[in-house]
Amino acid sequence: QVQVVESGGGLVQPGGSLSLSCAASGRISTINDMGWYRQAPGKQRELVASITSGSTANYADSVKGRFTISRDNAKNTVYLQMNSLKPEDTAVYYCNAAVIVTITYRYLSIWGQGTLVTVSS
Repeated sequence: QVQVVESGGGLVQPGGSLSLSCAASGRISTINDMGWYRQAPGKQRELVASITSGSTANYADSVKGRFTISRDNAKNTVYLQMNSLKPEDTAVYYCNAAVIVTITYRYLSIWGQGTLVTVSS
């Protein structure tokens, strides 16, 4: 089996910074795209940022210039550096990985359990 685990969420003041990490583990052959999504109370889950295996990144307009996504392929890990945080960034942040598993080489989309980011004074 494959799992992804997020870490780094917590409480931060407006204007502050926070770093999230997401590590994939298990029966991994390769990981293609990885991404961060978030879901705020009463809203749909939305894409925050994604990154390809070649480290090409794209961002939601709401976070451009403030957030940076990166990955370490050797560690099967994706990161999200969040700067200049705003109260509207408050949400549960979820990691997603497009994984090809070993043995069967099935292509799976794997979600983490989520980590809560709260931006408040």
